[in-house]
Amino acid sequence: MYSKRAGLILGFHGCDKSLRDKVVTQTISNLKPSVNDYDWLGNGVYFWENSYERALQYAKDLKKNPHKSTSNITSPSVLGAVIDLGYCLDLLDSEYLNLLRVGYDFIKSLEKEYGLPIPENKPIGKQQDLLIRKLDCAVIETIHQFNKEFEDQQEFDSVRGVFFEGKELYPNAGFKEKNHIQIAIRNPNCIKGYFIPRERDEKYSKP
Repeated sequence: MYSKRAGLILGFHGCDKSLRDKVVTQTISNLKPSVNDYDWLGNGVYFWENSYERALQYAKDLKKNPHKSTSNITSPSVLGAVIDLGYCLDLLDSEYLNLLRVGYDFIKSLEKEYGLPIPENKPIGKQQDLLIRKLDCAVIETIHQFNKEFEDQQEFDSVRGVFFEGKELYPNAGFKEKNHIQIAIRNPNCIKGYFIPRERDEKYSKP
């Protein structure tokens, strides 16, 4: 009953300036969804929720480390979007966290019955963060597949999750330097419009 979130939110997508400009001028109609088997929230178009700085940081990181992405970034930039999450698989909601267990149990049953290996979440190199999320991606995509196969189940328009990433901000902190909320949009109609984020006018306070 409460799966439809009220109101619009802002999302930010880190990318190259050329891609940003093509989307805003409608040279291309939409962003391509990510379809990697390690996507943190399953397949979809990814945005940082209400975090321009995190999106820009991500784009700059891809420029320094081009092997992390198939996108060629020479001029790091940020594309803004006005989003209606619609029917959202919101992983900040206990109801949907319980649904993840159902997806995982199904994957476990396939292992037991057919000997299929269970995907794993793994770090990259010596990092502690689980940046390769094949297990989480498989669980979420399993839930989406359930909804497609059963006619009485509505398909999710989007997926939303919170991630605790990076180093501790201070000793014994409960906060990390890259904590963020991320969104994966599966239904492109959730994106109501794109924009180029403007710079703050320093003569005025930030509302």
